[in-house]
Amino acid sequence: MAKPQPSWALGVPGPDSPASPRTMRTLRKIQSHQVLSTSSALIAQTRTSRQARSPEADPESAATPGAATRVRAHRRARSNSDASREAAATPPVTQRRPARKTGSGIGLKRSFLENLLRDGPQSSNPHEGLRELKYLVLSSRVDADGDGMSPYRIYLWLALLDIPPMPTDDYLALIHRGRSPAYAKIRNDTFRTLATDPLFKRRVTEASLIRLLNAVAWKLHDSRPKPRSRQTSSRPREMELLFNAPASVEEESPFGGELETVSNSTTTDSTMYVQGMNVLCAPFLYAARSEVEAFALFHYFVTRECPGYIRNTMDGVHKGLRLVDRCLEIVEPKLAVYLFSKGMHAELPNKILRSFPPLDAKEIIALTVLLVRKIPEDLYAEMISHAK
Repeated sequence: MAKPQPSWALGVPGPDSPASPRTMRTLRKIQSHQVLSTSSALIAQTRTSRQARSPEADPESAATPGAATRVRAHRRARSNSDASREAAATPPVTQRRPARKTGSGIGLKRSFLENLLRDGPQSSNPHEGLRELKYLVLSSRVDADGDGMSPYRIYLWLALLDIPPMPTDDYLALIHRGRSPAYAKIRNDTFRTLATDPLFKRRVTEASLIRLLNAVAWKLHDSRPKPRSRQTSSRPREMELLFNAPASVEEESPFGGELETVSNSTTTDSTMYVQGMNVLCAPFLYAARSEVEAFALFHYFVTRECPGYIRNTMDGVHKGLRLVDRCLEIVEPKLAVYLFSKGMHAELPNKILRSFPPLDAKEIIALTVLLVRKIPEDLYAEMISHAK
């Protein structure tokens, strides 16, 4: 058994001996070591318990050195200074809003023409606004998608023709009146309206054509002059007319007899609809966003701008065809002489008139502006007023 060593051998002073400076330094080292060891154990135990309680703690990161420090830094509440530093270091990311597409597939960016239609002219003078509108149509044309659709073409037509908004109830009142006297003629033409155009067939139905043309027929029917009813005559007057009958029916006053009234209604019904009105109506229904807009445009067009196209004699159509021949003689005299020598006049139907090719607005506008300069003023005036 080992013999216990005296206290002086361990460097610890005895109870009776005074403590030397060396002994005091040794005691302070031992106390410091004990304090540091106890603090390290408590800190390690606290970090282990926090990692066990935290559901976000990663076991792999806890095994690596410094993992507890990262977890503690993650759980520390962020101060305002940290937020300001992060905001300055990383600017906020703003999500770019995608370009909105309209029904025709045109992007959000608007042209000068669309801005003018949307916001109006800068000056309060409507004549200057119309002049600017016409210039933009010639210079920048009307933007459209692959199907030829434009979201504001219909509003451009309404502005150029100066047509105010029409109440929907007025159009519905004409529809609810039922079939017009020209309904049978309308049905004979609507099914073959632009039958070879798939884009038109996809957008415009035959039912909408029938409704619009029938409403226009009722409108024309209401605007015609009313026949005067025959006044009731006395018995002596009837006897006098019986013995003194006129030589012919034509000598009687108009709207005088029942037979003449019937024949008059027959002739007026033919003016309510003529063949070809369905083709004139087709572009308005194709470009409009509603039947009401198409009705307002088409009715104004055939009654104010081109009434000669819907008369029984169709004199406006024949005048227009003769004007085409005269313009061709001025613009291309050699071609006109050659075509006329072969009997090819504008009145003869041709294959290109039955199925139009795709039209290029930019090329047509440039060619039209070039040809108009060669047309004399008197001929140009006839072109403007030929369908009135």
